[in-house]
Amino acid sequence: MLKTILLLSLFLYVQSSSIVDVVFTVKNLSTNDRLKLNFITMITSLFQYTSIENLHLHVIGDFDSHHFVEQTLHTLQYNHPIDKLNIDNLTATYQQVIQPLIRHFSSSHTYYKDPLFFLSPFLHRILPENISRVIMLDIDLRFDDDIQHLYKLFDQFNQSQIVGIARENQPVYRHLLWSYRQENPHTLLGNPPPNGTTGFNSGVLLLDLSKIRQSTLFNSYLENASLIQNLIHKYHFNHPHLGDQDFYTLLSFEHRDLFYVLPCHWNRQLCTWWKGKGYDDVWDSYFNCNNDQKISIYHGNCNTPLPEKLTLEKHEL
Repeated sequence: MLKTILLLSLFLYVQSSSIVDVVFTVKNLSTNDRLKLNFITMITSLFQYTSIENLHLHVIGDFDSHHFVEQTLHTLQYNHPIDKLNIDNLTATYQQVIQPLIRHFSSSHTYYKDPLFFLSPFLHRILPENISRVIMLDIDLRFDDDIQHLYKLFDQFNQSQIVGIARENQPVYRHLLWSYRQENPHTLLGNPPPNGTTGFNSGVLLLDLSKIRQSTLFNSYLENASLIQNLIHKYHFNHPHLGDQDFYTLLSFEHRDLFYVLPCHWNRQLCTWWKGKGYDDVWDSYFNCNNDQKISIYHGNCNTPLPEKLTLEKHEL
């Protein structure tokens, strides 16, 4: 009996002391009030709900943004070390491999030409090899649940899955695949959940860095730009413009087995930009998140306001 209690105590200690690595990117944070509010909302809600004692934060950004993050974390009494990675240094180091992705997946959209939006596929090279798994987050999020529950989804990956990512909640890729869908009317590509290959939103990413480092297939697309070009041509993937999520989406058309699809409540996207633009007959099939789960992360993409967080008192009323 005593042995059982000791083993259980050891297990609980290991569970509570395990390090969970979280990555986010920030730029121009110190001069943009909207971005400041986004970051404060995201990081405050993350800390509010987490049961993890050893969150290790990796912050990719510019000097002034790093300073603002440090000040904010100090105010929140976060006492663990912060890994600060300079965006300009990373851009210079990885320019040769990032540029093809920028060329293929930013189109004429100048906002997404920033290398900041193309770093996630290279985190297995950027971060030390002793870091095996990371959660990467946009800053326009609000947690309503414990990030520990999100991290546990890594354990649901099968042998081939190396990236966890949620479906895109709008018919973005139905639109971008218009030509391909005209030629292939029975395709599932661009179709809504649950059976369609809908495309992805990269606001919340689970990256199994150990598996990614070992994946010859995944790395071949980073090292050989012609492979990406071939897929763009094959699927008539015209005018992609949303950064790394376009890369993951295109790759999923050919290699769906690389991806674990996160439940929609872990990236509840709120943007409705595509509503009223010709897809009203299928809009709800993309946008709804009906999986009988409370929302764990709200994502205010395209500057969409987050819903008011109900207090217990309001809920009781």
